[in-house]
Amino acid sequence: MELTKTVFGTYEGKDVHEYTLTNSKGVSISAMPLGATLTKLVTPDKDGKKENITLNVESLEDFVTHRPFYGATIGRVAGRITKGKYSLGDKEIQLDVNEGNNLLHGGPKGLDTKLWDVEANEDEGKLSFNYESPAGENGFPGTMQITVTYTLTEANEWVIDYTATTDETTLFNPTNHVYFNLAGDINKPILNHELELASRHYVPLAEENLPGGNLESVEGTPFDFTVLKPVKDAVLSDHPQIKPLNGLDHPFVLDQKDEVKARLYDSESKREVKLFTDCNSVVVFTHNGEVDDYTIDGGPAKQYAGITLETQTLPDAINQPGFGNIILKPEETFRSRTTYEFGVRN
Repeated sequence: MELTKTVFGTYEGKDVHEYTLTNSKGVSISAMPLGATLTKLVTPDKDGKKENITLNVESLEDFVTHRPFYGATIGRVAGRITKGKYSLGDKEIQLDVNEGNNLLHGGPKGLDTKLWDVEANEDEGKLSFNYESPAGENGFPGTMQITVTYTLTEANEWVIDYTATTDETTLFNPTNHVYFNLAGDINKPILNHELELASRHYVPLAEENLPGGNLESVEGTPFDFTVLKPVKDAVLSDHPQIKPLNGLDHPFVLDQKDEVKARLYDSESKREVKLFTDCNSVVVFTHNGEVDDYTIDGGPAKQYAGITLETQTLPDAINQPGFGNIILKPEETFRSRTTYEFGVRN
């Protein structure tokens, strides 16, 4: 394993370094401590050509100014919390809202906006990011000690390990907001990518893109990815859950009996990603609009430039019965692992 380090930019008067781990197969991951963010993921295609297969801003200034979430660690709670409120026993807690009346991706100063400490271990192929989240940050109770470790393996896996503790009962439900584009060219939309999910139910969205609180069967709908099919079959459909959004932004319930939770495949490059996770859901978002606040490869981030596979407990679980437990108590340690495995399939 090889480790290199370069300066990605400056934040609050400090140099922010980009760390790159490269294995013997030529696969590499790059990450920076601002937001514990994956900045690049380079893999070879069918011809051995190595390209970055993730969507990322090119400057630290754009990342700070526009907060695009690309590749960042999201939390304390990923997704939306209705009205930024939740109850524990007889106590109601009001969080800091940042999307209308709701909290999105941890609030106005989520984990993606923080400068984490970093430890690099070249021998083990690990980058460990550590952050102490003070009590009251974004309205959440409890001081938290949070560690996110990225590991690159010789089996071409990017492993994400989350560990966290708190000194007061709080909520924790992190994810990584990586966008994949297996073509290695963000000017090529992901509509022809093929997706398979170990999922027989999805969560319909209500107003303000909040989870509706119910699960719907994917059978007979564009949300059925139980067999590999083009993403465009869903994204370009007239389904009332999809058309208003111009694509997907939905949680899918993962079948726990299946080891591989998702496959993403590009028939042109022959690149494939397999997803493994202990989370109960994955949110699939298809970058449904063009973003022209910043440039990538000399132009705006075009509509359908990437697709996310955000593993987490179902969004708004604290307010939705049956969605899962995201409460973390002082006597507990939160642990979760998600693995993306990269390869070429002929």
